[in-house]
Amino acid sequence: MTTLVRPPSRVRDRPAATVTTEGLERRTGTTRPRHLGPGRPIPGGWLIGPTLLLAVWVIGSATGFIDPRTLPAPLTIADTAGELWADGRLPENILASLRLASVSLVIGVVLGVVLALMSGLSRVGEAVIDGPIQIKRAIPTLAIIPLAILWFGIGDSMKITIIATSVLIPVYINTHAQLRGVDVRYAELAQTVKLSRWQFIRRVALPGAVPGFFTGLRLAVTISWLALVVVEQVNATQGVGYLMNQARVYGQLDVVVVGLVVYAVFGLIGDITVRTVERRALSWRRSLGS
Repeated sequence: MTTLVRPPSRVRDRPAATVTTEGLERRTGTTRPRHLGPGRPIPGGWLIGPTLLLAVWVIGSATGFIDPRTLPAPLTIADTAGELWADGRLPENILASLRLASVSLVIGVVLGVVLALMSGLSRVGEAVIDGPIQIKRAIPTLAIIPLAILWFGIGDSMKITIIATSVLIPVYINTHAQLRGVDVRYAELAQTVKLSRWQFIRRVALPGAVPGFFTGLRLAVTISWLALVVVEQVNATQGVGYLMNQARVYGQLDVVVVGLVVYAVFGLIGDITVRTVERRALSWRRSLGS
């Protein structure tokens, strides 16, 4: 009697690793490893998005898709900006806005970091500070302007207070969250080597909170300009917001758009500056954005 012997399967005779690799190659269609990250940075990549927006604006205006009564053409805006610069109105108001925004930004950032350290390193500090910060976070800037006028008047003190309190919120929240995320083993190690409270803050707490601080700083730079737009329209005599408000009263749409472009340019420059400093300060960190 003849016994039929089933030939061994080719797949079974091969090592398991070979089968797995072949299966992966069939699914991916390539023998090269897949790159799941964003890839290498694109030189000048930050210009691509704004350039595309400008191209859409130019093409839409040239083809008539964008009504000039709704949004003037870029050439019209450029001519208006040139006239405002030539008669001195634009540089004067830009300098006034930059001065007010920079002073308020510095005050807000310093307050945000100090409050984050007090709240992040102390349970008592958190109980006292975190609640009011969250309350301020929920109140819109426009809602507190009438009260700020009663308290501080209608001068620069009121404007700096409004902008600074708006700026400290993102700095506080992101720095506090990053500080609370520091590995507790670093605190235990600092205690073991008998670091003082100040040494612990300088060598452990502050370096650990730096990534969150830069995230908050990026938001703070943008928020400073947003709050500036609001406060410069309250009994102001100079500033880009004042220039835009006057143009709105007289129906000068092109001047209004020039002011928006100025805010956009300074917001973009501020964000790029913070990101550049962040990359240099955190050059030791390996991440997807590196």
